[in-house]
Amino acid sequence: MILAERVIETLKQKSGLSDRQIADELLGKDKPQQSINIVCRSLESKGILVRRKIGEDPIKNYLTGQEVNIPLKRENPDSNSKYFSEDAIKEVLEKWLVVQDWKVKVAWGRDHGVDIEAIKENRRWLIEVKGHGSRDAMRVNYFLGILGEMLQRMEDSNAKYSIALPDIQQFRNLWTRLPLLAKSRTGITAIFVTGDGKVSEIR
Repeated sequence: MILAERVIETLKQKSGLSDRQIADELLGKDKPQQSINIVCRSLESKGILVRRKIGEDPIKNYLTGQEVNIPLKRENPDSNSKYFSEDAIKEVLEKWLVVQDWKVKVAWGRDHGVDIEAIKENRRWLIEVKGHGSRDAMRVNYFLGILGEMLQRMEDSNAKYSIALPDIQQFRNLWTRLPLLAKSRTGITAIFVTGDGKVSEIR
């Protein structure tokens, strides 16, 4: 049973648990809770649970009752690309950054602000994300749109800026064709994410 399914089963038995309490139940007392944080935010983005904070209490998790209708596992984009969504890419990148000791803030779903903001010591990394798209023309628009969004975020001269896209040939080609001068002047890098969660950054 994958961790998301175990979280759901736990909340069916005990509703309104915090991430810490779920981690204690599933991983062991005082074990790191980062993986539970990630899973719960992902489940919230899918509409499977809601996260509520009341007063000074920690955020608590409640099932919405929709779990039977919503798939937990992301489909392989190579076989069914419509499921390679922005939030799926954000989820992969969040885990990838956390492993590298970045503190990560993610704008899930339609939340406003930069898609991913990562902080490590005195470094700041801002990442804009786009999903797969269903047609070639749509993907061109996605690529141009994400560049425009990133340019509008470039207010911190000390920050690093990247765009993140599914690792498919069309997006690779669009990045390759972007003039080298534009890449060097802006300092923007490209991050490509495969369907099985592999991440590569092109500087």
